[in-house]
Amino acid sequence: MTGKTENQNLVQEDVQAENASTVVETEAQEVVEEQVELTIEEQYEAKLAELQAKLDDEENRHIRLRADFDNIRRRQQLEREAAEKYRAQNLLTDLLPVLDNFERALQIEATSDEAASIVKGIEMVYRSLIEATEKEGLQVINAEGEQFDPNIHQAVMQEQDSEKETGVVVRELQKGYILKDRVLRPSMVSVNE
Repeated sequence: MTGKTENQNLVQEDVQAENASTVVETEAQEVVEEQVELTIEEQYEAKLAELQAKLDDEENRHIRLRADFDNIRRRQQLEREAAEKYRAQNLLTDLLPVLDNFERALQIEATSDEAASIVKGIEMVYRSLIEATEKEGLQVINAEGEQFDPNIHQAVMQEQDSEKETGVVVRELQKGYILKDRVLRPSMVSVNE
């Protein structure tokens, strides 16, 4: 019996060993499955983080593009307004010498009735031209007796007049003109030393 008992004990030990081995294998399999599940979760989290980063990049790109579009639209609006405001600038600039010539013609003294009627006609045309240019926003720059301003005056001479302050415009040699808030031509002036 001792041999049989030993065999039974050995068989029992083998069965217990197999059961222990099965338990160990089952536990190992559960650990592997847990690791696989964690790995899948980690993969999903990594993919989610990647997609979130792409979404953030696209949102930033969209915001920048929108800001660029708004800036372009605003700049074009300002350019349109400036073009409308100064639409007559080229024409008025070309007319300035014509105005100068009319003023010179009006300074001539008429010695006969015929010359006087011509001067009167020139004066009427000149006034019509001045009215038309003023409607477009052209204004004469006041110079004589004013303090010299390099933004609107161009000093070509200096004179000495003890009755006037230093830096005051003594004489205007050529009229200057402003279109709305833009200087078309500065006044050529002589300034007191």
